[in-house]
Amino acid sequence: MGWRINGLMARQFRIPLYYRGGMVSAVKEARAAKDPRKRDKTPSVLDFGPVVFYVARSFGFCYGVENAVEIAYEALERHPDKRLFMLSEMIHNPHVNDDLRQRGMHFLRTTTGEQLIPMDTLAPDDIVLIPAFGTTRELKQDLKDRGLDIKTYDTTCPFVVKVWRRSTQLGQADFTVVVHGKRYHEETRATFSHARQNAPVVVVRDIREARDLGRVITQEEGEAFFFERFHGKYSDGFDPARDLRCIGVVNQTTMLVSETQVIAAELRQALVRRYGADAIANHFADTSDTLCYATHENQESTRVLLETPLDIALVVGGYNSSNTSQLVSLCAEVVPTYFIKDAQEILSPLQLKHFDYANQTLHETKGWMPEVRPLRIALTAGASCPDAQLDQVIHRIIGMIPGALKPEEMLTQFHVAAAA
Repeated sequence: MGWRINGLMARQFRIPLYYRGGMVSAVKEARAAKDPRKRDKTPSVLDFGPVVFYVARSFGFCYGVENAVEIAYEALERHPDKRLFMLSEMIHNPHVNDDLRQRGMHFLRTTTGEQLIPMDTLAPDDIVLIPAFGTTRELKQDLKDRGLDIKTYDTTCPFVVKVWRRSTQLGQADFTVVVHGKRYHEETRATFSHARQNAPVVVVRDIREARDLGRVITQEEGEAFFFERFHGKYSDGFDPARDLRCIGVVNQTTMLVSETQVIAAELRQALVRRYGADAIANHFADTSDTLCYATHENQESTRVLLETPLDIALVVGGYNSSNTSQLVSLCAEVVPTYFIKDAQEILSPLQLKHFDYANQTLHETKGWMPEVRPLRIALTAGASCPDAQLDQVIHRIIGMIPGALKPEEMLTQFHVAAAA
């Protein structure tokens, strides 16, 4: 198997070469060599003449995903004679998960928790991998009780673990944990499970729910309102009168960072109204240090990308990827945007398959490609999307547009501009 080495935070990752995109990875590396700290968040401009791609400064595999990918492929490489199981999808990218299946990895559950392979079929000699989103304490204990090793191949993202640790600290200080996330997303289920061991927990999905929680904090609404509004979203024994006096906000790391910040500010203000500004330090914990840097970088790069005059935007990633859906939301506010899982969704200049994340429906749109030339396309991808998939998207589109430069011609121009 061919490998490439990626480095970040003094870590080196071995990633299969077929996840690398020729053009896209070359562009990413050229930008990194010139600006390793990513101070310049302007997009990379790939000018093919009649079509110009504006590629976000930050996109694709993040630290946590590369860590998970490395562990999964190393497990396959080291244990060809054993049965290997992933608790659920390792990351939310169908191509990566399908490749693992083809190499012998079995998946025990779906991302929503539906059992695919009975747990009773597991034996102590089997290898079980925990996905990048982490898992619940209960499921870890179940695996441990079956005699399985739950530490060697735990691919939980370090930034998710950081959220769990902060939640523990909040509970030990008698603070309640408010999780900004999607209640039944794998990561939020895991965070909820870990946090509730030490603290009362409630999950808020968006700013509307945060405002309603704020009304309970200020006593504009009472218990009955809380239990109805947040049904299924709070830990056992939750007492709004007792447990909303002191709070800290953490998030599902794939959510919009700016939305988490707005939600935290909303709840902080509710506590100010209840207890006064002078006492706020005793009632609201600053948890901004738990926000995922990679999620933040990708979202900020997308915002800067959208300052460019554009005709359309393409966002590439798994349809069940929460962080990818956030990029789609940002783009859709500014420019016609299509959420595609890969280049095969681009059927022709006239037809395109794409996903509506909000309604969880697949659409086929005619006339998606504007006839204006040069056509200006924003391109970005979720944190679980390999560079190769963006490369394939670019190849497919330039193959449909007469007069487009060849990739090597475009790269020559790009490297000259980058060196200037």
